[in-house]
Parts: sequence; structure tokens; C-alpha cells
Amino acid sequence: MKNISYTLVILLSLLFLTSCSQKENVSKKQNTDILQYVDPFIGTGFHGHTFPGPVMPYGMLQLSPDTKLNGWDASSGYHYDDDTIYGFSHTHLSGTGIGDLGDILLLPYTEKSSGKPIATFDKNDEQAKVGFYSVKFNNYDVKAELTATNRVGMHKYQYGTDSQKKLLIDIGHILQRTWGHSNVYNELEIIDNKTIRGLKQSKGWANNHKVYFYAEFSSPFKVDSVMVDKKKASNSNIYKGKNVYAKLTFKSLENNDPLLIKVGISPIDTDGAQKNMKVELDHWEFNKVRVENEEAWAKELQKIKITTQNKDDLVIFYTALYHSMIAPMIYQDVDGRYRGMDKLIRKARDRETNYTVYSLWDTFRALHPLMTIIDEKKSAGWVNNLLLKYKEGGILPMWPLASNYTATMVGYPAVANIADALSKGIPGIDQKLALEASINSASYKPELVADTKNERKKALMPLYNKYVNEGKHIPADKIIKSVSFGLEMAYYDWCIAEIAKLNKNDSVEKVFEKRANNYELYFDKVTGFMRGKNENGSWVKPFNPKHSSHEKSQYIEGNAWQWTWFVPHDVKGLINLYGGEKAFTTKLDTLFSTSSEIVGETASADITGLIGQYAHGNEPSHHIAYLYNYADQPWKTQKLVDQILKEFYSSKPDGIIGNEDCGQMSAWYILSAMGFYQVAPGNPTYTIGRPIFDKVEIPLENGKTFTIITENNSKENKYIQEAYLNDKKMDSLFFSHKDIKNGSTLKIVMGKTPKTN
Repeated sequence: MKNISYTLVILLSLLFLTSCSQKENVSKKQNTDILQYVDPFIGTGFHGHTFPGPVMPYGMLQLSPDTKLNGWDASSGYHYDDDTIYGFSHTHLSGTGIGDLGDILLLPYTEKSSGKPIATFDKNDEQAKVGFYSVKFNNYDVKAELTATNRVGMHKYQYGTDSQKKLLIDIGHILQRTWGHSNVYNELEIIDNKTIRGLKQSKGWANNHKVYFYAEFSSPFKVDSVMVDKKKASNSNIYKGKNVYAKLTFKSLENNDPLLIKVGISPIDTDGAQKNMKVELDHWEFNKVRVENEEAWAKELQKIKITTQNKDDLVIFYTALYHSMIAPMIYQDVDGRYRGMDKLIRKARDRETNYTVYSLWDTFRALHPLMTIIDEKKSAGWVNNLLLKYKEGGILPMWPLASNYTATMVGYPAVANIADALSKGIPGIDQKLALEASINSASYKPELVADTKNERKKALMPLYNKYVNEGKHIPADKIIKSVSFGLEMAYYDWCIAEIAKLNKNDSVEKVFEKRANNYELYFDKVTGFMRGKNENGSWVKPFNPKHSSHEKSQYIEGNAWQWTWFVPHDVKGLINLYGGEKAFTTKLDTLFSTSSEIVGETASADITGLIGQYAHGNEPSHHIAYLYNYADQPWKTQKLVDQILKEFYSSKPDGIIGNEDCGQMSAWYILSAMGFYQVAPGNPTYTIGRPIFDKVEIPLENGKTFTIITENNSKENKYIQEAYLNDKKMDSLFFSHKDIKNGSTLKIVMGKTPKTN
């Protein structure tokens, strides 16, 4: 009896363990099922500038094919229309309008080549999924597969049975050479016949960028040749120059065995690259890496749960969510070491992470507000990281890239991210330091950047600041982009006033509240546009609101039609400038109904996605469709948002209407498709637009869930009839961030006809 009982216990235990294992597998499958709705090819066509290769959420390494090396559509190194591959490099930008990176390139090939080999392929032989990319070449008997951890890229190359098995490793490979991106120094060291390490230092958008690497091979190689600055180098184990590449042969590779390669990268040194590999990838199991990558993404994408019958909308939505979680990118080794804005090697404190690729001028508008809802910890971490960069470099960065100041775009947008996080009560942020850093960026203190030879850092204290600090308009006959800077800086100054208010600093609050009204200086009541003024106060002539001249006019990446509406912090004040809601909405109607002709021989290519003169393909327009909600004509917002969602986003490679811009284009879609948008980050208020999903659930970090239910939802029913918050009918289409954090339920009832009263 005793033995029978013991046996029964064992059997029951085994059944229990089997059941648990099955439940765990089912749970994992349910979690990863969401990945079927992500298509990394979306945005790789038209001017989306995304890349299709594997990357971890916010990963430091982005392993992807390079098909285009120069020009605007080479910003990510890949364009869907191409059919050649130069190789697979380990760093890429997602959706930017300027190109850089493309570091440490590998290309497998099977025939002798006098120069660098180039592969060709057919689109039906190419595949991209979350955590995985593969392609079969036409001209070489090779199939390549890629996957990645945060800091290590893993390559799997299957050569044909009877083919030669060769590999190009190109340290000098670079993107955007014709735009001034160049190598400063290359180093390649052959440690043994299975290990290579080295350094690529380049100068481009990132003025001083170092990428160290450590590569291991599953099979021994023989060095065929090494080229250093276009000359064949003599045998050595270390090769140095400005452009270095090597050709390797793998003669001992068994006929049917794939060649596996692991490449770790580091911004610090080759020891860091090696340690990154040892910690993150201490094995040769390609599929295991791929699965772990998938599981990491599935966890992140579960932060928003969508219910809809339209699979295409699911693909667009979850790919957008995927794109919104690529940047900012981790920029430190596994031991916490990173390169600061002062170029010193530093070490992150416990539970802190250093990041790079903050496309702040783009992403303050929707990406960072989205993240304050679905990832408070990361939002706080990013603000703290920006403040850390302030302490390291003495000034808030504008578009930091690989520990470099780039001074790209307008004003001091970091203050918008800071103000928004603080206004929403996100904990763990030093409010006094936030105010100090913000005031410094908005001041005119050339001495803060005078001790540097870096002209791009000096550009963070421009003459624009001087005029604003003196209470004057920015003169268009003295400085280009005057209107864009003037309008943006008025908004940023309002953000600083909000930060001062949270600090209970009344005197600073009053100063910046006054400066926040400076947008009025650029408004011409006669034409109804924001216009450039000469130093003497006269309007710049001639004036055509449809005219654009990229980087040479009063408006950056746009024209007067697109920039006139940038007063997100004081929409009521803007309405008053027009004399009331009727005149305001009449002008707004004309924006969307006038001709889409853009005038000017050097018009900005960023002006895309046009409805009239509204340009959804560029960020200054992103809040405009929601302005009708402030002027008692919300049905017009609903109609326009519906049109933008349907016409400017799709599940095809050209499915993003402009530069993705590190998640901003996608974040606009995510928020708007869920049914709401934040017009002025720093003011924790959202306004309702046109939801397209039957149900949205956002599990919050406090354990509650914010839910949006859309009744009578269909393509035809684009107009809101009623809205309820926690079963209470809403008097307006506005709600607060507190409503989200409280785990409220927002119910929106739709219909076919506009509700105009």
C-alpha cells in the first residue's frame, strides 16, 4: 500500500508538472501571437526610412541589410525598392531624415571578387519578422539569416554545398558618404582563426562616433586579403587606416553546416564588446536568440490590447507600436559603462540606463506622451537621462546621437518632455534640477558652450535665444527659420513656466508665462498668418503662404500654412487673435480645402501627406486636426482624423506618409486610432478624436486598466454622438491624465452623421 501511494504521488506530480508546462507553453504562445501583426517592412518604402532587420526593444544594436548608401532615402540604409545588398551592418537609425551609422558590415559570398562583392536578390526571397530577417541571394549561392540581442548580432549563413564559402568584413563601410559622413580611423585585429576585434571611428551627423566590436566565428577562417586605404596590406594581425576591409574563406566548413557569427558592439572598448557578448550570448543557438527576441517584443507589445475585426488595422497598429519602441536606444555596456556627453567614460548607477537617439523635436509631440501612459518607469528614466546629459555637458541636448550634440531642429524641445512627465505626476524626477536645466537652455549664456571647439554644441546657445531674452521678435532679415523658432520657443517657454509652477517658483513662472505669449509677435491680422518680421518690425515681403525653401526661409520644413497653427499651449489665445471661433474655423477650413500646391524651387521634401496645405508627413502639423475641438466644431476633427488614419497609414511598405522619425509618426497613429490625442504636452489633458477599434485596454503600472469602448463602430460611423466617462455623460470631448491613471472606462458612441449641437 505504501508503494502504491508513493507511485500515485509521483504520477500525480508528473501530471501536474506536465499540465503546468502545457499552460506555460500556451501562455507563451498567446503572448507571441501578437507578433503576427508586426510587419517590419512597413515604412521601408516611400520616405518612411525604417529598416527591416532584427532589433530588441530600445536595443543598442540594429542588425539590418544595407541596400542604399547615399541620399535622403538611405537614411536607414535600406529602401524597399532596391534589389542589391552591400551587406549587413549592426547600427541603424529608424525613420530619420538624416543618415548616419551603418557600422561593421558583413557580407557572405561564393565567388572571387576583385573589389568588394555586392549581392542581388528578389523580393520573394526576402523575409522580415520580429527578431528575424532572411534573404537568399541571386548571384551567390547563399541564404543569410539574422537575429539579435540588445548588444550582439547573430548571423547564420547557409552556403551551397559545392560553393566557395567566403565573407567580406568591412570596417570602413559607411552610410551617407556623399553627405559628409566619413571614417576617421579603422582598426581590425585578427586574434586567432575564429576571432576578430576592432574599432570604427567616424565623423558625420555624430561628430565623433566610436564603435568597438568583437566577432566570433563557428568555423575557422583563412584570411584571403586585407585592404587598407585601397592598398593590399601585407600579412599582419593588426590593420589600421581610414578604410579597412578583409576577405575571409572558410575551407573547413562542412558542406551542410551553416556558418554562425556573433558580433558584439560597444561604445567603450573591445573588452566591453567581448563582455557584452559573453553576458548576452554565450552559446551558438540561433533559434534560441530569435525566440528570446520575440518574447521580449511580445511583452512590450502587450502594453496595449486591441479588439477589432479588421486584421489590417491590427497590423498597422502593432507595427506602429513596434516602431515606437525602437528609440531612444540603450547606449551603454552590460557593466554600466557609457560615454558621456563630455566624452568621459562613466558608469550608470544601479537601475539607471543611458540612452541615445532622442529625436526630441519630433517625439515630444506624441511618442513621449504615449509612453507616459504605457511605461511610466521608462518615461522617468528618459527625463532623468536628459538631465544627466545636462549635468555632463552643461546644457540640455536637442538631438543627441552617440554622445554627440547634433543641434538638429528647433529650440530646446527637451523641456517639453520634462514638463509633460512632471505634469502627470510621474515620480522619481528631480524637479529643481529640471527647472535649472530648462532655464539654462532658454537663457542666452554663450559662456556655457564657449569652452568647446564643437560648433554643434555652440549652436545650442543661438542668437535666437538672445532676442527672446531681450523681449524682442526674432528678425527674419538677420536669422533664418525665425518664425519656426519664435513659435516653438514660445511653447517651450510655457513648458518652463509649468515646471516653475510645480516648483512653486512664482517669479520664474511669471517671466516664462510672459515669454509664452511671444507667438503673438509673429501674427499678421491682415493675412491671418504667422509671418517673418524684419528687425525694424516690418513684415518680410514678398509673402506667399504656400512658399517653402528648405533650410533657407522663415519656416523650417514647411510654410506659413503649416506653421501658423503652432500655438498648442494657448489655442484659445490663437482663436482670439482671429477675432473668435467663427473666423478661426473659417481659416482652419481653408487650410484643409485650399490647393495642395507647394511653391518654391527648393521646397522641403518633408512636406508630404497633404490635405489642402495640411502636411501630415511632418510633425508641425500633427496637432492641427484636433483644433476644431477647441472651437466647438468637433465633428470636423472626427472627419479629418478618420481620413488621415485611412489614407496616410497602411500595411504596405509605403504605409507611412513621411519620415517615421523615431516613432513619432507611429505614435500619432497609436493615440489617434485609440481615440484621443494630447495637443500640448505639459498640459495633462487629452481630447477625443475618432476611435477605430471596438475596444482598447491599457494595463497600467498601478495595477488598474484604462479601457476605451466604442459602440456602433464601423467605417461609416465616423462621428461621435455621445461620450461617457465611467458611465457619466461627458459635457466636452476632453479628459485628464488622472482619468487614465484611475483606471477609468471611456465609452464612445458613434454614428453616421455629424453631431453639430
